[in-house]
Amino acid sequence: MTAMETSAPAPYGPGNSGPLLETERLVLRPLTADDLDRFVDLHADPEVTRFVPVYTREQARQRLAEIERQWAERGHGVCAVELKETGAFLGRCGLNHWEVFDEVEAGWTFRRSAWGHGYATEAARACLEWGFAALDVPYFTAMIDPANTASAKVAARLGFTPGRRDRFLGHDVIVHVLHRPGTRNG
Repeated sequence: MTAMETSAPAPYGPGNSGPLLETERLVLRPLTADDLDRFVDLHADPEVTRFVPVYTREQARQRLAEIERQWAERGHGVCAVELKETGAFLGRCGLNHWEVFDEVEAGWTFRRSAWGHGYATEAARACLEWGFAALDVPYFTAMIDPANTASAKVAARLGFTPGRRDRFLGHDVIVHVLHRPGTRNG
């Protein structure tokens, strides 16, 4: 079973509705301003935010506006990840373009209660498959704090390899790289 909902994926844009992607257990849909409370709650857990930012309501509102803008302008962005069976919000995952690097990063952040169930790998794999099918990019990155061994394991399961060291949002990161399948590096 493919992770993608449609056989001919296209960048998401105005007029599209419903979930962007479905997997066996998950539904992924673009994050919107309506997700403000869930987004703030996700980023309020100190264990979750060891490697990602904490957001005030106003910062979260701004970040969600940036995410909505990226969906509208670039046709991709960050998704809410929900459990298909119950609709429970598990976290966020998606493809985010960072101007500073001119690269598209695959990223994932999940509630602590969702850890250890394979949701991050499942959601990120769906995003990556969709991204390679829908977007004209040679590779995706995953910027991971060197101490974040759980995310590094997810990246490895997805086929990423550690690449350069860099600074991102004031933190040292290892930029993991996943090249397009079938290319010289992929």
